[in-house]
Amino acid sequence: MSAPDPSAVDALRRDVRGWLERALDPGWRTRMTGATTAEFVAFQREWMHSLVAAGYATPHWQAGWPGGGRSLAEQRVIAEEMARADAPRLMLYFVSLYHAALTLMEWGSEAQKARHLPAILQGEVWCQGFSEPNAGSDLASLRTRAERHGSVYRVNGQKIWSTLAHHADYCLLLVRTDTSGPKQAGISFLLMDMRSKGVTVRPIRQITGDEEFGEIFLDDVEVPVSNRLGAENEGWRVAQTTLTSERGITILELSERLHHARRRLAALLAGDDGRGGDDQYRRELVQVCARIEALRGLVAELMAEIESGQASIAKAAFVKLFYARVLREFTDLALRAAGPDAQRLAPLVLAGGHETGNWMADYMNSFVWSIAGGSNEIQRNIIAERVLGMPRDAAVAR
Repeated sequence: MSAPDPSAVDALRRDVRGWLERALDPGWRTRMTGATTAEFVAFQREWMHSLVAAGYATPHWQAGWPGGGRSLAEQRVIAEEMARADAPRLMLYFVSLYHAALTLMEWGSEAQKARHLPAILQGEVWCQGFSEPNAGSDLASLRTRAERHGSVYRVNGQKIWSTLAHHADYCLLLVRTDTSGPKQAGISFLLMDMRSKGVTVRPIRQITGDEEFGEIFLDDVEVPVSNRLGAENEGWRVAQTTLTSERGITILELSERLHHARRRLAALLAGDDGRGGDDQYRRELVQVCARIEALRGLVAELMAEIESGQASIAKAAFVKLFYARVLREFTDLALRAAGPDAQRLAPLVLAGGHETGNWMADYMNSFVWSIAGGSNEIQRNIIAERVLGMPRDAAVAR
């Protein structure tokens, strides 16, 4: 794809900014504080439909789809403006728009794409059935078994930490179809209807009171063979598309949201309680703001590498690891600066790592990023092996 005309990119920025000024309810956070789950889902569906109609939900999709075929520079503009305007994140549709859609585009049959991609634009919700109680970071050790019986697979097993699984219509499901060879070689990738007989979903109540994740229990669930992506026992290759589909633009938007959230932290320190006059708080504010700018610089380097086709998994690992650290420091400082009143955990609905408006919830949610997108330990091993050149056994030992 050729580089876009800079004037066209500037025009897009004006268009997105103008649309957000017209379409975004500035009081959406107030509406969502204390909202019921049903209200949250309805709000997410409403915002999703608005973004799809405007062409801003799927700039990363292929050309030919509404808003699709955008250059990376144009995708950056849309993400930056969403962050600047403090627009809601599509928490309910993240797996649908990225993991499911991009995996389908690369591996799906024409029938599978025709069935699911338009449905996603209309609000079909997907979840991801990858992790298991004993196969999280070591995903290839999964034990959920699928046995073929004619035109269907009969699936038995359990999945865990599946984001918003209790709201999902379909699931990206990794199953074991062969145990005779290396563990990565016997995995298949299925598209499972969550309304199938034998599927049970139990939400997991978190310390914040949210139910962001769910457990999925599979008891003789029948999945049509026609719902398999890729060849049997080649699901590990398909899964790599899913696992890398969110890199780049996602971390860009998150870092930009953190950049704009500095204003909230500075205003907190400048409040009537006098903490802004404390030298230690001022020093920590300067330090965390400097780290946020360093994060943005690292993200800019990653985006340049992605655009040139030279992106490395090690750079992505370092950016993710650094984001997790900066987010923790940011929310920790805010929680301490806000004082005892901030210890209260107000009724909340999912909004993300530093976006709820309740500092205690934001701080606790920041710990999610020690695991989300690949645990910090896994990211350190990648850096140790691929950047520092350490042997694998030494990297693991350390």
